[in-house]
Parts: sequence; C-alpha cells; structure tokens
Amino acid sequence: MMDGPAAGAPEPAPTGEVTREELHRRSIDLRGFRRSDGLFEVEARLTDRKTHDFAPLSGGRHVAAGDTIHDHGLRVVFGADMVIREISTDMRASPYRECLGGGDTLQAMVGVRIGPGWNGELRKRLPAGNTCTHLKEMMIPLASAAFQLIYSVRTSNVIEVNAEGRPRKIDSCYAYGASRELVALQWPAFHRPAAAQDTKDDQGNA
Repeated sequence: MMDGPAAGAPEPAPTGEVTREELHRRSIDLRGFRRSDGLFEVEARLTDRKTHDFAPLSGGRHVAAGDTIHDHGLRVVFGADMVIREISTDMRASPYRECLGGGDTLQAMVGVRIGPGWNGELRKRLPAGNTCTHLKEMMIPLASAAFQLIYSVRTSNVIEVNAEGRPRKIDSCYAYGASRELVALQWPAFHRPAAAQDTKDDQGNA
C-alpha cells in the first residue's frame, strides 16, 4: 500500500472545476549523521511508485500499483574538510536487471571535495551511459544535506571570512543577503541597505 501524505505536505489544489488524479509519486529522503570515528555520513533514499500497475518494456517485471519501481539507496562518508572518503549504493528495486550495475561508477567521486564545482564534477566523472540516473540525481541534494550536517559543527567555530574580513555567510543565500535583517543584526558593519529602486513602486513612488 502507498504511504499517506507526509507531514507538512502541500494542501490539495482547489477543486472548483479542476480535478486531479495522482499517477506517480517520487520520494527522496536524506539523513545526516556524525560518526564516532570523527567522520560524517549522509544517507539518501529515492523511491518511485505509481497508482496503477506498471510493466517495464523489458517484460522482466510486473510492478503492482503502489509497489516501488525504484528503491535506491546511497551512502556518502566525508570528513570535516568535505572530502569524500567512501561511497556505497544499494538498489532494493529497479525496473530492469541491467540497473544493478549502475552504481559502480560513483566510486569515481571518492576523493572529491563537496563544494564549488560539484555539479561539474558529477557530469565529468559519471557518464550518463554508465551511471544510474537516479543515483546521480541524488548526489545533487546530497551535497546540500552535507553542508546542513556540517553547519552545526562549524557554528561553534570562528565564522569564516574572506581576505577583507567579510563573513562568507553574507550573500550565501536570500536570508543572508547583505541588505537583510540577519546581516544587520550579526554583522552591522557589513550591512548594506536595499537599493533605492527596490523600495519604489512602478510609478517611481517610495
């Protein structure tokens, strides 16, 4: 049976004259861990289900409504330096027999640092014809989860700054934009008021 709506799921669309029929559900779950050996670990899992029976073109498998077409797991171990030490994959369900070898190429990411240029490294090191698309897709949000995991450790350390002494956190996302309240509260010397044009309406009125 299919799982019910997750907590915090979007509210159903307004009915009116428009109705919806759910045909497919994809779930991606990521969890971060601090290990006793000083390393860190992110586990990711992707599942695909349909609300109707599905038969892959290979004819090798019949998937009943609600059963998993894809159920792929991924585990990445890295250090505080964000360099990957270990990668393992697990395919619990896949539509084709050939899919089972699709995780082997991910070993090419061992030794790569999670950071700027990450997506480019994925494209370069994981050729589409040799890599499971879904495992490769999970490596993108996994990088964000790794930063969220390590953030709780780094917040107890000195805030990273650039050569001019400006905290690198500034302008790293919308909330930490140089013109926003968070920057004004934490680093008032680096706060920059919003440009005048941002506070005017279409007629030029403030």
